[in-house]
Amino acid sequence: MDKIWANGRLARLSDASRRGALRLLGAGGIAALLDPWGETAAKKKGAKKGKQKNKKKPPKPVLTFALERSEAAADDNCLEGARGTVKIFELGFAERMEISVAGVPADTEFDVFVIQAPDAPFGLSWYQGDMTTGGDGRVTKSFVGRFNEETFIVAPGVAGATVVHAGEDDNNNNGVQDPVHTAHVGIWFNSPDDAEAAGCGADVTPFNGDHTAGIQALSSRGFDDNEGPLLGVAS
Repeated sequence: MDKIWANGRLARLSDASRRGALRLLGAGGIAALLDPWGETAAKKKGAKKGKQKNKKKPPKPVLTFALERSEAAADDNCLEGARGTVKIFELGFAERMEISVAGVPADTEFDVFVIQAPDAPFGLSWYQGDMTTGGDGRVTKSFVGRFNEETFIVAPGVAGATVVHAGEDDNNNNGVQDPVHTAHVGIWFNSPDDAEAAGCGADVTPFNGDHTAGIQALSSRGFDDNEGPLLGVAS
């Protein structure tokens, strides 16, 4: 004998009655018998709604600006299609700077700096990190730090400094420097050989970890020297 719910009560069915009941009930009725109050379906529906409700929208940047072919690249008549986009996202404790670059040589390493001025002599500069293009000459990288109107460098007094690369322009102390805001972004070839292979000059600059970089490739030179784009992010 089998059991079945009917009118809120548990009834017993003979084998013949059970077969007849199943034919009459069909698939929907059988499911109802197995889950008389629809609890399973309700739970699934609730879970689906919960997932949809918990989906977070991607954050929106508080600032977006363009990077242009550098003055050095323009003077060398190279990197004509080079371009970049910078997006700044607020993290609360700091900012995330997302840089996308295109139109530069493939499989090539570049170095990112936050700088005082977009063109030479650049002023005070802060090394952020590296980005290496793929086979299509594109790359997107993010850097976390203080990238807003309060980004600055200061040296209240002279102090000894560690010499990491002896003979490669490392200084063993600093000069006194009042606060200077650094609101521009610049990107350099990591190697002068890569710059030369791209049709640019082979000048050696200090803009990489061991101070043997190539020329600047991109910068925020579309903004005035004293009106760098990072000033557009409130502190």
